[in-house]
Amino acid sequence: MKNILVPVGTSPESFKTLQYAVDFARNFSATIYVMEVFNVVSPRAGSLASATDKIEKNSREQLLAIINKVDAKGVAIKIATYQGDLIDGLKKIDLEYLGIDLIIIATRSNDINEENYLGDTSGKIIKRTDIPTLIVPKGYEYKPIKTILTAFKSGILKRKRILNPLIDIKKKYNSTIQLLLVKTPGYSDDDLRVNTALLDISTSMTMTDNPTTYLGVLEHLKTKHPDLLCVFRRKRGFFKKLWEKNTIAKSEFYAPIPVLVLSVKKD
Repeated sequence: MKNILVPVGTSPESFKTLQYAVDFARNFSATIYVMEVFNVVSPRAGSLASATDKIEKNSREQLLAIINKVDAKGVAIKIATYQGDLIDGLKKIDLEYLGIDLIIIATRSNDINEENYLGDTSGKIIKRTDIPTLIVPKGYEYKPIKTILTAFKSGILKRKRILNPLIDIKKKYNSTIQLLLVKTPGYSDDDLRVNTALLDISTSMTMTDNPTTYLGVLEHLKTKHPDLLCVFRRKRGFFKKLWEKNTIAKSEFYAPIPVLVLSVKKD
């Protein structure tokens, strides 16, 4: 895990998410890329270039102000700005820097709606990218990841490399991984076949019956007290509401700890 991307919004607490990312990245000797995406709407074509330059300069100054609030602890922090669509910017930066291994975002990125767990910006990142993403509660202070709860409703994984970020974290922190298979109404026998790569890195597995995967996880968050929750990005999983909209309400999903989202393509 060498390249970590941190999209930064306009929230006054953005530096806290960046500080968490720095503390996390330090353990992996990783480089952090702080990113801001901006759009320029100019009524006169001739003024577009100057408007772009001005906005990009202001964006860079804002990012520098956020970076200056952080204790870098020897971690390299670089700035990446992009004009245009958020997801296009993520993909471009991913290519330019030879691969982003992890995105770290805050809950409710730029969204002032207190009812939302994921705001519009953070929701789009989870919905429209395949890069593993770590969602950190706003203001959450870094601590070593000793126990990981990995929860899913289907144990089928098409590729072992999907687990690479989870394996990296386990090795770095010597973490204990507990598996939770939640059987929801309509589950199939295939769903109960757990990938051997998952079994190999875990110390235990629990099966539970619940109306939704989230309710099964909620129950175990209260009893297991993990430092990290790991889930899979599936259209039928935790964040299925993202395929209807770009936000997730706290009533639909909420975790008081960081959540690692691993992507499963063609689900």
